[in-house]
Amino acid sequence: MKIGKYNINQQSPIFIIAELSANHNGSLENAIETIRAAKRAGANCIKLQTYTADTITLDSNKDDFLIKGTIWNGRKLHELYQEAYTPWEWHEKLFAVADEEGLICFSSPFDRSAVDFLESLNTPAYKIASFEITDIPLIEYVASKGKPVIFSSGIAELEDIELAIDACYRMGNREIAILKCTSSYPAPINESNICMIQDLANRFGVISGLSDHTLGVTVPIVATAFGARIIEKHFILDRSIGGPDASFSMTESEFTEMVNTVRDAESAIGIVDYNLTEKQIKGKDFSRSLYVVKEVKAGDVVSINNVKSIRPGFGMHPKNYSEVLGKTFKVDVTIGTRMDFNLIN
Repeated sequence: MKIGKYNINQQSPIFIIAELSANHNGSLENAIETIRAAKRAGANCIKLQTYTADTITLDSNKDDFLIKGTIWNGRKLHELYQEAYTPWEWHEKLFAVADEEGLICFSSPFDRSAVDFLESLNTPAYKIASFEITDIPLIEYVASKGKPVIFSSGIAELEDIELAIDACYRMGNREIAILKCTSSYPAPINESNICMIQDLANRFGVISGLSDHTLGVTVPIVATAFGARIIEKHFILDRSIGGPDASFSMTESEFTEMVNTVRDAESAIGIVDYNLTEKQIKGKDFSRSLYVVKEVKAGDVVSINNVKSIRPGFGMHPKNYSEVLGKTFKVDVTIGTRMDFNLIN
């Protein structure tokens, strides 16, 4: 999968996305500075959300349109999204700032008009948000544009993921990534099920990763160990500015810590390679080898008393120990001499 200049595959560095979401809190200046801070924090990408309150829901007072059981409990959907949306007239500027900073920028569209708008900005990819993974018509329209499509699994059951992938396939689009996501805000660590990252990749033959709403860096680090190729976290300048997503978003210092720890984890995981580095080869000096440990005379028998496996590792390999025992020395040998077949009969 290629997004802009980034090739995302099983060998590439993890593609790290900073999710702007509602964290501009209604200020274009906040949004711009958030992009610049995301660059400083080590993100590869800034992601927006493209909707209006009217394109995502209805302005209704009916009970169905009241939020229940979340941090936004009791609020109307329309009211929440009116507060949280990123004005469309900002998008061109935000894409440009991201480009200036060397960051990829794309967005989550929530209806066809948002897709058309993002196409006019030459978006390099699309993200299907957690709660839109069941919107098959929207997915088909997104996939028809031929750009990479990244899904958050969120509320999806197995059949929902299968239907979403099939929708992409029908449009001839196989550039698909699926991010393990727990749609809870913030999400409890014990509901993360990070082992699913490997299963998503193996089961569906796609790039897999993590869209994370937990607090802290633990879950992204575990995701790295389980093969995540994409990690997404909500990003905010300062939680004190408030906003609907502030409580589960990372500040610049927290995001920087996460990026650095993920990169360290990637480095630690490495590759399967039984060849030694120069430092490791040098370390073999401290391994065991066979040495003469007592003064011996020509004709003496090699025994466990006069030849032993000790450090350092410059003498004969210990694998030959049983072979040399019982042989006789051809010459006198001083203590501390490396054992060698030339010394014995």
